[in-house]
Amino acid sequence: MREDRDLKQRDMAKVLGCSQVCYSYYEIGRSDIPTDVLIKLAQYYNTSVDYLLGLTDEARPYPRKNARNL
Repeated sequence: MREDRDLKQRDMAKVLGCSQVCYSYYEIGRSDIPTDVLIKLAQYYNTSVDYLLGLTDEARPYPRKNARNL
């Protein structure tokens, strides 16, 4: 998704508040991506964490829950 938007690793690292090396490790699978970072990525790309993890082909994010439904 990053490359499709012509973004560099350093651009995404800045969005996530980490170094370019750290982000690179996420991309190549050398480091596991923490849950909070997955959520930030899903919000940034307007998709679901399941899509980022390859668990669905549906790129559309899930509808947000109303706080009263929790």
